Amino acid sequence: MPRILIIEDDTDINNSTATYLERHGCICLQAFSGTEGRRLFREGGVDLLLIDRMLPGLSGDELMTEVRAASQVPVIVLSARDGLSDKVDLFGLGADDYLTKPFELEELWARVQVQLRHANAAPAGERLRFRDWELDIDEMTLRAAGRPVALTAHEFKIVELLVRRPKRVFTKQQIYEAVWQEAYAVEDKTITVHISNIRSKLRASATDSYIQTVWGIGFKLSEG
Repeated sequence: MPRILIIEDDTDINNSTATYLERHGCICLQAFSGTEGRRLFREGGVDLLLIDRMLPGLSGDELMTEVRAASQVPVIVLSARDGLSDKVDLFGLGADDYLTKPFELEELWARVQVQLRHANAAPAGERLRFRDWELDIDEMTLRAAGRPVALTAHEFKIVELLVRRPKRVFTKQQIYEAVWQEAYAVEDKTITVHISNIRSKLRASATDSYIQTVWGIGFKLSEG
């Protein structure tokens, strides 16, 4: 039974969508603000998100950014805006699909089924590559320039996060909340220490310079 998180501040739309999807065998979690939706997402176990773009507390765009920093869970965006630039922006943020309000629940269900099929068809043994790095996601292992690198679980998740978005600059807060799945404390040194440890472990492979410090912002990968 797929677990679907509905994040929509219109009570009627939220409730009618949940009722319809539950009739089709889904388990629905309901949030009526962006901040509430973020909390439920962080609790884990969600197979698909339906996100309204205009949300109180935390906008749909901001929530999308946080979700994509932490997960590849399918996301369908619901919005009254249907301009081409709006759709391009949302796909750029990582949305998997887009449905314009008002919509028919039958069409929503068809799109939900497509995204769930795609997610379930994801190949096992996923591997990510960046320059001389190779990550095995299932085994949580990293080889750098052919050398195995012994990373802790949190260190591996940090590297994976960076590799999945190699052009993006991540703040320390974004890294912490994506990897630890909890709120970041101001002046927390955890990320700085972990990045330092990762670089030390990479030094033997001469790939420690791949993680670049962006002063005053955070960290990103150097593409050479």
